[in-house]
Amino acid sequence: MDGAWQAGLVLVVSRFSVPEVDGDGFAERARQAIAVLSERPGFGWGRLGRAADDPTAWVLVTEWEHVGAWRRALSSYEVRLEASPLLGLAADEPSAFEVLEAADALGQHSGSSDRADGAELT
Repeated sequence: MDGAWQAGLVLVVSRFSVPEVDGDGFAERARQAIAVLSERPGFGWGRLGRAADDPTAWVLVTEWEHVGAWRRALSSYEVRLEASPLLGLAADEPSAFEVLEAADALGQHSGSSDRADGAELT
């Protein structure tokens, strides 16, 4: 991905609660996870952040060309070995989001959902 807007983009947002004393070790594991994920087809970018007002709240955000690229990345041996143990520590909540609106230096962009009408998880 070259960073330009395209339809079908997916954000993966994984939130973590990490004891302050474990922050440095967690950050190193997250850096390794981003490095491994960045080698997978369809990876756009990755960011690791810590809340400014709560040193125990962390977030790992990645962008993918489409949900299939994210799912294929998760099934790769390298990701299962290096990143999945960390991702398994994330809050148990939805993490993959379709990008429906975006703005960048080139302007504002709108997308549409790839979800089938009436598609619900049960």
